[in-house]
Amino acid sequence: QVQLVESGGGLVEPGGSLRLSCAASGSIFRFYVMGWYRQAPGKQRELVATIGSGGNTNYADSVKGRCTISRDNAKNTVYLQMNSLKPEDTAVYYCNYMALGVVSYWGQGTQVTVSS
Repeated sequence: QVQLVESGGGLVEPGGSLRLSCAASGSIFRFYVMGWYRQAPGKQRELVATIGSGGNTNYADSVKGRCTISRDNAKNTVYLQMNSLKPEDTAVYYCNYMALGVVSYWGQGTQVTVSS
């Protein structure tokens, strides 16, 4: 079992920034991918960004240039720095842990609201 605890969501004005954190604990594999996904009301959950154990990253086109994903392997923690936020970034953001391509856990989600 892996537990994921997210933090850092909130209300921010358009153009503002937020930093999300997700700490993993429990039975952590040596090699794993962590990522952020989001789900807006009435929409399907979508990828925001992922990062592998070696630091390789993948971003959705909608956030490229505005978001940066990073990880601290010693702390089993992943971060998502979001800049130049737009109202369309409003969603519940979920942290994901994936190992061996089949072992997957999700966090409880953290709300990000971009509004003036």
